[in-house]
Amino acid sequence: MKYRVTIEPDESGWFVANCPTLPGCVSQGRSREEALENIQDAIKGYIESLDKHDEPVPPPITEEIVEVVS
Repeated sequence: MKYRVTIEPDESGWFVANCPTLPGCVSQGRSREEALENIQDAIKGYIESLDKHDEPVPPPITEEIVEVVS
């Protein structure tokens, strides 16, 4: 499954990763790569927790790229 994540640097130099589809699923890392690895683990744990508690798992994203010519 694929989920959209955002990765942004914070004021202390760390990178914060967030998965908007899964409320509260946030992680961080010292680099973008580390933040990406950590959010992947967080997403896996989040989904495992939903399954364990018989909660519905939000569907993965489907995404289209639109080109705009100006």
